[in-house]
Amino acid sequence: MSRLKELRNYINEQIQKIEDTDERTSAIVHLYGVSLAATILAKKRGLDPEIASMAGMLHDLYAYESGSYDDHAHKGAELAKKILEELKLTDEAETEMICSAIYHHDDKLVTDGPMDELLKDADVISHCLNDPAKKIKEKEQVRYDNLTKELGM
Repeated sequence: MSRLKELRNYINEQIQKIEDTDERTSAIVHLYGVSLAATILAKKRGLDPEIASMAGMLHDLYAYESGSYDDHAHKGAELAKKILEELKLTDEAETEMICSAIYHHDDKLVTDGPMDELLKDADVISHCLNDPAKKIKEKEQVRYDNLTKELGM
């Protein structure tokens, strides 16, 4: 079994514990959506698509499990590290790359490393394209505009 599939199996088990059906559906749609967008962007940008996809799968798991978005990026990075170490899916450098991306993914107005930026952009793609009728958040508008140019949309 691939390590991405193993991680997804683990995350699916966690998502199934969410009692509220709408929240559970939201978690599935968002985590898988960001994971797919991250894979596409990684391939386009020459970054590791498997690591990008793993970061996408983990990035908001803390918020869905806890029901809180308070400091969810920082707490989510801690949870991701614990999960990756427990499952022994990544080496130290890969774990650091994934956790850094998760730690920084909510800072949409700040520029960080390439994988950090990729996860921010994948998150924006999910937020903005999952429901095209929804107004784009002010803090995501510039990123969204840059992404539409990058992707030729």
